[in-house]
Formats: sequence, structure tokens, C-alpha cells
Amino acid sequence: MYEYNSENRPQDPWSDPIETTGRPLHDGPEQPKQKKKKGGKLVALCLVCAIIGGIAGGGGVAAATGAFSKEQTTIYEGTRTPTVVNVSNVTGRDVLTAPEIYATYVGSTVGITTEITTTNVWGQPVSQAAAGSGFVITSDGYILTNYHVIEDADSIQVAFVDGTTYDATLVGGESENDIAVLKINATGLTPVIIGDSDNVKVGEQVVAIGNPLGELTFSMTSGIVSAKDRSITMENGNVMNMIQTDTAINNGNSGGPLFDMYGQVIGITSAKLSGSSSSEATIEGLGFAIPINDIKDMVTDIMENGYVTGKPYMGITVSTVPESISERYGMSQGALVESVDGSSCAAKAGLEKGDIITGIDGKTVISSAELVEAKKNYKAGDTVTLDVERNGEKLTLTLTFDEDTPERRAAQEEAQAQQEQQNEEQSNNSGSGSYFWPFGDLSPWFY
Repeated sequence: MYEYNSENRPQDPWSDPIETTGRPLHDGPEQPKQKKKKGGKLVALCLVCAIIGGIAGGGGVAAATGAFSKEQTTIYEGTRTPTVVNVSNVTGRDVLTAPEIYATYVGSTVGITTEITTTNVWGQPVSQAAAGSGFVITSDGYILTNYHVIEDADSIQVAFVDGTTYDATLVGGESENDIAVLKINATGLTPVIIGDSDNVKVGEQVVAIGNPLGELTFSMTSGIVSAKDRSITMENGNVMNMIQTDTAINNGNSGGPLFDMYGQVIGITSAKLSGSSSSEATIEGLGFAIPINDIKDMVTDIMENGYVTGKPYMGITVSTVPESISERYGMSQGALVESVDGSSCAAKAGLEKGDIITGIDGKTVISSAELVEAKKNYKAGDTVTLDVERNGEKLTLTLTFDEDTPERRAAQEEAQAQQEQQNEEQSNNSGSGSYFWPFGDLSPWFY
């Protein structure tokens, strides 16, 4: 239910209605005056005072303005001066209002619609649409969004607030940091101003512009920075550094800009935490954004090279050995090697399928996610030592990272797909729904 508020209500409820700040819309019929005996004046006056005193706490205003009187009925209409909003010149020195930020940058925010073709259980292709947000970072058509917004998309289209739409091409993406750069054939666009997320303080106000649910397009929400440097594990197992905010972030907001009150983008709205059980209280006000400082250099790299250069590549797919399986079969916890690219540094180092990586440069690794985090500390060309368990034997291997290129990544994804198909065939042949290892479905990672 929507509630209406009037900001200019009568300030003096005891004054004559015509003299208040509102203006009467309707006056009731004038009532005929009756003559009263003088002896009753004092009694009548006391009675009126008693009535007014009794209702002053809750209904005094109503009584004083005629709600309990037949002499006059008046409806008041408030007036106010409309807010004037100008498109602001963002200098980084002046604090802006939320309407000014919206007016300045709603035209820099886009809605993103993708078409994804999948295969159903009968092997038939099925098309579905997905929606997200993004924002213009250069006047000649580069747009930044989340990788998960455009992942596996066959086609991408962006729409501006004025209704203009463009077909977009994917310049490059970075799944581990959930960023992607798109390009449209347009010039003269208004880019956002990139801010400094390290300077943002907890408690500062922030606003977001995006397309929640893919339908409530170009909506603005506001809140504060609730926390910084939150280590958040995403649905796919990626561990990311995030800004926490109570700004409303919903499906469709992903990839949109998070502004500070100087009108500068300090984050990319990316995720929210929500309840999954009807028996639990609804979780509110837990949204997350990627700090812009974390991905500035990556974005430039993608624009110039099509991918993030210098990233380390091992050439393996891995999954986690659960603690229960480790105890049951007497195996170490760690990252289980599912496959090895024969031309990769992992093969040269001597890693084999079935090995369990339990440490890197002396740091313990008990899961595939921990191996991901550890690998982020290195770049292509760095050399590390790996602690490995192979059939109960402890080994130490030396590995020099390759560079993660789109070609290597594509080859590794193909290898992963083939491995998953083999696993499925083995499960079907065994007549059970389990993985060929006794671990269940481990959802391998690739590196």
C-alpha cells in the first residue's frame, strides 16, 4: 500500500481555516445560528474545553479543524516548490545529491539482455534470456559488467534509458574476478567517472543504478557502506574480496555501478545474500560489490589485449577431497587432480591424474578453493613447489606457471567437458549416480 505525505500541513490548528498555509477545496453548508440562554454560556464553554482537552493527544488537530464540528468541513491541499535537478559536473570535490547523480549518470547505465542456448534432457536446443546491468566506461562504446551476466551468451544486447539499443560484442572476460568488457558501435557516449574504492569509509552513503528483476529498469537504490574487504565465497566456489552494502541489490542489478556521493563509481554491484528456507527469517540489507580498485588494471588489460595478461596457468582440473572421504579412505585432504593438459607446465612438473595437492610453497591446501586463492598470489613465470600425495606417497614437485591465455583456457574447458562426459558415462555404466571416484559429484575446477 502506498502512503501519501503532505509536507505543508497547517502550522496553527487553532487558526481560522482560511488563514492557514493550505487552501480550502470544499466548504460545507453554513449552519443556522441558534440563540442560547445566558445562563448556559459558562457550562457550554467548560464542556468545549473538556472535549478539546480530552482529544488533544490524538485527535486535537482534527477537532480544531472541524472534523467534530458541523459548522465547517475543509480539505487542505499542500503545495511545494518542485526540486530542480541539474546534470552535474563531477569534480570529485563536491558532494552531490542522489537526484543529481541519477540525472548525470542514468544515461551511462545500460540494461543487458543475453540469449543463451542450452540443451534439454531430450537433447534439443532451448533458448532462454537473461538480464543484467552494466555501465559505460569510455565515450567510444566500452561497457563494463559482471562476467556471470554474459557467461555462455550467444548474443548480447544493451539498452539505454532513452530506448536506444545496440548489439554488443564481448571483448574479454575474467571469470575468477567476475568482470567482462563489452563493445558497442557508438560514439559520443557519457562515461562514468571511476573513483577510488580504497578511500571509501564504512558508513558513507552510496547509491546504485540498475535493472532489478530485468523489468524495473533504471532504478536507483541507496544505502551505506556496511563493511569493506569482506571475503565472500560465491556459488561457484570463487572467493572474492567485496564491499558490503545495505543498498538494495537484486537479480538484474548485477554489473551495475555503485556510486559514492561524489558521483564516482567505487564498485560493481555483483551479489546479495538471501534466505533459502521459508522457516528462516528473510535476510535483508546484505549486498556486495566488487571494489573498483581491484579490477582497474584488469579492465585496461582486457581492452588492450582481449584478456588479463600475466595470469598464472597450471593446466589441470581439480576438485576437493571431502573430509569424510579423507577419513574413510585414509587419504589427505586437498585438491584432487582430475585431468592434466599434456602440453602444460603441470605435465612438465610431473603432476598426474589422481594426485592430491596438499600444499603450495609450504602453505597448506585442503580444498580446490584454497588452491585458487593461493594461485592468485603468483603470476606467469613464477616458480613454486607443490606438496603432492600420490597413492599414499608424499612428493615434492617444482612447477613454473604458464600464462593463462584464451587459447589455453578454451582447450582446458574442452578437456573439462570431455572429462565430465566420461564421468557421466562411467556412472551410467555402473548403474549408480555416483562419480567414478567415491566422492560424489565434485564439480572440477580448471586452472
